[in-house]
Amino acid sequence: MERGKMQLPQSPGTLCFDKDEFMKDSFDVDHFVSECRKRVQLEDLRDDLEIYYRLLKTAMVELINKDYADFVNLSTNLVGMDKALSQLSVPLGQLREEVLSLKTSVNDSIGAVDRRLAKQEDIRKKKMCVLRMIHVIRSVEKIENILNSQNRKENAELNNTLLTGQVLERIATEFNQLQFHAVQSKGMPLLDKVRPRIAGITAMLQRSLEGLLLEGLQSSNVDIIRHCLRTYATIDKTKDAEALVGQVLVKPYIDEVIVEKYVQSHPNGLQVMYNKLLEFVPHHCRLLREVTGGAISSEKADMVPGYDFLVNSVWPEIARGLEERLPSLYNPGNPDIFHQKYSISMDFLRKFERQCGSQASVKRLRAHPSYHSFNNRWNLPVYFQIRFKEIAGALESALLSHLEEASADGTYCLKATDVLWTSLNACWSDHFYLPLLAHRFWKLTLQLLSRYCLFIKELSARVTLECNVTESRGLMAASGRDVPQALGSDEQQTGSTSESQTAVLSTHQLILIVADVDKVTDQLPLLTNMIEDKLTLIGFKNMEIIKGAVEDISRSLLEPLSIINNKISVALGESCLIYFKSALEVPRLYRRTNKEVPTKPSSYVDNALRPLCQLQHEYGNKVKVTTRHEWLQEAFSECTQKYYETVFDVLSSVKKMEESLKRLKQARKTTMSSNTTNGGISDDNKIRLQLALDVEYFANQIQNFGLCTDNLKSFAALMELIQAARGEIEAE
Repeated sequence: MERGKMQLPQSPGTLCFDKDEFMKDSFDVDHFVSECRKRVQLEDLRDDLEIYYRLLKTAMVELINKDYADFVNLSTNLVGMDKALSQLSVPLGQLREEVLSLKTSVNDSIGAVDRRLAKQEDIRKKKMCVLRMIHVIRSVEKIENILNSQNRKENAELNNTLLTGQVLERIATEFNQLQFHAVQSKGMPLLDKVRPRIAGITAMLQRSLEGLLLEGLQSSNVDIIRHCLRTYATIDKTKDAEALVGQVLVKPYIDEVIVEKYVQSHPNGLQVMYNKLLEFVPHHCRLLREVTGGAISSEKADMVPGYDFLVNSVWPEIARGLEERLPSLYNPGNPDIFHQKYSISMDFLRKFERQCGSQASVKRLRAHPSYHSFNNRWNLPVYFQIRFKEIAGALESALLSHLEEASADGTYCLKATDVLWTSLNACWSDHFYLPLLAHRFWKLTLQLLSRYCLFIKELSARVTLECNVTESRGLMAASGRDVPQALGSDEQQTGSTSESQTAVLSTHQLILIVADVDKVTDQLPLLTNMIEDKLTLIGFKNMEIIKGAVEDISRSLLEPLSIINNKISVALGESCLIYFKSALEVPRLYRRTNKEVPTKPSSYVDNALRPLCQLQHEYGNKVKVTTRHEWLQEAFSECTQKYYETVFDVLSSVKKMEESLKRLKQARKTTMSSNTTNGGISDDNKIRLQLALDVEYFANQIQNFGLCTDNLKSFAALMELIQAARGEIEAE
């Protein structure tokens, strides 16, 4: 019974495997075990296999018992089988001898037939060689007869030029057959005897074709040109015709037009030279293009295919002339002149390609060796290296200029940023950028932005260092330590830091840094659009990579600004806090001075707000509104907190003084004439009123700056404090 048809005994449903798996042709032990291990442990698998093994063993015993008689009679049925086999050996041997004899006879017959066939094939080949030689001799004689007949009819009253063209076509057709049979008869002795006659015919045919083609070109005879080109095509010599046109028709014109002295002595000499080269095709190749189908006006019925004179005749001579007669064209020493020459040359090349007339012709032109030679002679890597040094060197010099400010009429505040943006635009400007260097200029763009980003990060690190040093000085001063000596160790540890890195950054410089970075990030989308326009022209489509890279750099530029912005806010706040301390002098102005009741805010408030007003006035056109508001918000928040503490201390002091005087008054039971004024308002209330006027004026100025007071520290507490002060004034 076949394996696939064997019936296995029924197995319990609790087994972890299917019994039919053992009967599959693709059964594999390792795969079976690995699949079972996904469901049960190896111990459970072993137990199930033992159970199934016992079932198989029992089934096998039952099967043997069922057919026991057949098993017992199996040996009995084989008795006498060896005798029967020995009786068959004799006739089988005789049969084998007869078959071998027949095979030998057949092989002999086949060999005889093969020999006769080989002899006939040899005769056939020799006959074909004889026939080819007959064709060769007949073709030679026919061509010679045509030439002799032509010589006898030289004085006939016919169009001699046209007749010559027709005769050459007949000779070319016969010569084509002659060449075919001569190639097939190569190595035959008779061919060597005829070869001088063939060489004479070939030389005569080439001389005639060359003379006829030149005559047709000089006389502008379309029929002669057509006959001649068709003859060249018939004998498979189109390359010779194209080379002849290039040597006789194109080369003299090229040598006359390409003159290095003229190109160098005239401002637009190169452009004028290229224009003259472009004029050659319509003026001197019109008939050739009409005959070969290279012109729109060509009639397809009379076209002679297989020629491309622009690709194989005109362009190689132009490339040769530029290389030999204008070697200074490819000199990359002066990058501006090189870029101008290269751009004009590539424009000429594009215009020449448009004269080809078809995409197939353009493809042949771009595959021509002289085309690659022309493009390879432009040393673009050297040009880029010069531009790289020029652009990167200018930026590096600007970054080392110690935050030098740019000119007042510039877009950016710092010279470094102005040079950066100029360099970025230069990479993609029409005076620097070249399409074949797009990948290099893109890499340079990323390098410029990364270098500027590193510059901003270094400035941010300097700001952090200055903040840490300032904090350390404050802590040391508070602890009574000698600050210069205490900082000596830190300065020794950073002794390798350059002078530009250790110089303290002013708030003005920090503001200019933030202003420039904001402008750069705002201008980067414009740069991206410029790059996309350039890359689209060369077929690049994955613009998401460009946008993603620029966005990453934009985020890297903005990241260090948080530290700088915080430093600016702190500096602005500190410049204001100096004046807010003058609020402590208000009690001295009104206590026991008999001064008039205050009606306007103190001057210290205006003095305290002057740095913030100066920020709005001087940097309004340089820094974004949102950035200025962030600075002002942080500065006012710090000022409000400190101002609240100062006013609270003053009012608390006034309150304590007032209560102390009241207790003293009650003790003496006398009036306090020194604490009243002619207006009936006490000195303490004058102090409260002055502070109220100051705080309210301060709050109005915050609103004039366009800031939200909800986020200012202690602003609500300050206003409540002033309202309480006014309540005490009214209560009196």
